Amino acid sequence: MEYYKTYSRYLQEKYGEKVYKLPLNIPVTCPNKVDGPGCSFCADVGTGFEAMTATFSVKDQLEGTVTKIQKKYKANKYIAYFQNYTNTYLPLSQFAKYIEEAAAFPNIVEISVSTRPDAIAAAYLDILKEQAALHHLEVTIELGLQTVNYHSLDQIKRGHSLAEYLEAAQLIKSYGFTLCTHVILNLPGDTDRDALETAKVLSAMKNDIVKIHSLYIAKNTPLAQLYEKGELSLCSKEEYLERLVLFIRHLKKEMVVERLFSRIPEQDCLFSNWQTSWWKLKDEFNDKMAAYQAKQGDLCNYLGGRAVREFINDRNS
Repeated sequence: MEYYKTYSRYLQEKYGEKVYKLPLNIPVTCPNKVDGPGCSFCADVGTGFEAMTATFSVKDQLEGTVTKIQKKYKANKYIAYFQNYTNTYLPLSQFAKYIEEAAAFPNIVEISVSTRPDAIAAAYLDILKEQAALHHLEVTIELGLQTVNYHSLDQIKRGHSLAEYLEAAQLIKSYGFTLCTHVILNLPGDTDRDALETAKVLSAMKNDIVKIHSLYIAKNTPLAQLYEKGELSLCSKEEYLERLVLFIRHLKKEMVVERLFSRIPEQDCLFSNWQTSWWKLKDEFNDKMAAYQAKQGDLCNYLGGRAVREFINDRNS
């Protein structure tokens, strides 16, 4: 039984067959790393642990990954996923070149661009809109928000607030693009209330997809230094699973859930998923949803003018 709308089912329904996401790594950095170490959880290589290096062209990366995965996953349609760092933080001409190269690759049906809320501007979205029309592609923009708690955003040195996210989300939706937001549900200092409010904001902003991460401690990061000194308080596995259940239940039922837990190579981290495999955590999460007789969106009753709706229902009862 599915307790939430899975990404694999969403892709199957949208494209009529299996689709594989091909990670791309281009020579770009992040505005938060220009004058400092960046976000306290971000590793030197960003998040592209499994992608090819940026020394390869976009075409070579796509060809290499397709050759590697085609026999195993038997997919014939692909999403070109610009994954690492802030992919709109470079000159427009360079951005256009990379997007054009990916859009022209055979069997690409979608381009997905990962970026930050403070690095979204109409000129970059115009390029994506033009290439999407030219090659008949879908476009997804993935925004790293992590939490709606601006105190936590400051604590992890995120470099932007909730306001930038709200503006970026509205602009992306105005282009008709698919909006995906990344969140971390167990940031130090965040509570169940923060997870609940994050679900509400994502739903109200009409997100199409959410990618949920469990916080990992990558080596050689400011967060790793605190962890090694014993100065970092992390919630327990049980607390995370309960928080995840709460989040999913308050999420609007139409939203796609791409991921529930982070994945990082063991050699690159000090802590990840309470030293438990992600598939075992997923089984435990499913068990909790079953025990609560819960499903995605069953507590999503806060949209559409809740107070007036309740008033009308009371008058008519």
